[in-house]
Amino acid sequence: MERNRYADLLRVCAIGGVVLGHWLLVSITYRDGHLSGLDALQYIGWSRWVTLLLQVMPVFFVVGGYANAVSWTAHHQRGEGWANWVRGRMLRLLWPTTMYIVVGALAVTMARIAGADKAALARAGWFAALHLWFLPVYLLLIALTPLLLAAHRRWGLAVPAVTAGATAGVDALVLGPHLPLIGFANYLLVWGTMHQWGFAWHDGTLTRPRWRCGILAAVGAVLLTTLLAWGPFPVDMVGTGARAGNTTPPSIALLAFAATQTGLVLAAEPAVERLLARPWRWQLVSRLNQTVMTVYLWQMMPVIIVAVTFYPTGVMPQPAIGSAQWWALRLAWIVLLTALLVPLTAGVMRAQRPLRLLPAGLGAAGWWSPVLVLCALGAIVPALARLAIDGFAPGGHVPVLLSATYTCGLLAALCSGRPPSERAAG
Repeated sequence: MERNRYADLLRVCAIGGVVLGHWLLVSITYRDGHLSGLDALQYIGWSRWVTLLLQVMPVFFVVGGYANAVSWTAHHQRGEGWANWVRGRMLRLLWPTTMYIVVGALAVTMARIAGADKAALARAGWFAALHLWFLPVYLLLIALTPLLLAAHRRWGLAVPAVTAGATAGVDALVLGPHLPLIGFANYLLVWGTMHQWGFAWHDGTLTRPRWRCGILAAVGAVLLTTLLAWGPFPVDMVGTGARAGNTTPPSIALLAFAATQTGLVLAAEPAVERLLARPWRWQLVSRLNQTVMTVYLWQMMPVIIVAVTFYPTGVMPQPAIGSAQWWALRLAWIVLLTALLVPLTAGVMRAQRPLRLLPAGLGAAGWWSPVLVLCALGAIVPALARLAIDGFAPGGHVPVLLSATYTCGLLAALCSGRPPSERAAG
């Protein structure tokens, strides 16, 4: 099947929006010998409205649903099973992620040997690992794709309608009886609903006729306006609020926002596809698409490099957040970070080339393969979630137990077998 050029473009644009948002809203400070990072949203009240443009992760999950539907359908038609497919999709994400984690652990170790302040190291380690939250959620959705896709083929758009209702129920329990732990269910319900929209995009349920996209956008916009005007949810789509937040855990307000965004984005598909018909534009998108995972993982490294290099020396000025000088320096800040990220991405991708030669599994497949894949998910998903919460250096040290858990999960995935093509070739 020919690749969906628009899906690839959306993936590239979504990652670009994530990087721009993170870079734009972080403000580095250096005072009394201590480096720190401040969230500009806490100091510029109107900037919370800007998050309606900068929150683009819903697009990534919709595209992920589309891609997983395409991939699982093709594998299933070839007679390949769940374990083989999940292992392959999982390792495609885990090899570059493992490289990032190893580099992070080595950096923390060297910093401790050099006598770095534990508190500063813990802060930097948290900052460098925060964006890894995406991986445990997405890995679970990959594992559930065959089941969720089967549900979509049977019940269609009723599935995301039910998960949306469940999301509202979870929010009611969190805000009413104050049961915060149940809020974690919304990580799967909210992002999973967007993933289901990707299925509906794939088979045309949501896009044929195209006016259905407009309906989704309109319903989302009405619900979002209602929730922001009379509900407890803040307009900030990337942070927290006084009573309720929209991302940790995700809320029904974020889902309403995602519906508006998804409807508008899918409605624009025919017009944008005509633009991508030119070969040079598609080639550019295709090349950028190959860098998406690397850019996502390493996006905060330029920030740390600039912070450590330029702020303690006084090279970078520190105007008040939100001042005219601060905004003027944002452009120079983004240009400088981009100038660092481009060669960093190229270097990392070159270093990752040997990873393409690594196996998609070891040994023979058998009845144990699904068990080992489940064990791998059971180790890797909580390890990555904990890493995203605590960072690379909780308490100023490498989290040894967490690293060991992740390693065991990776080994379990590898030992669950090899794809049929590799076994035949061997």
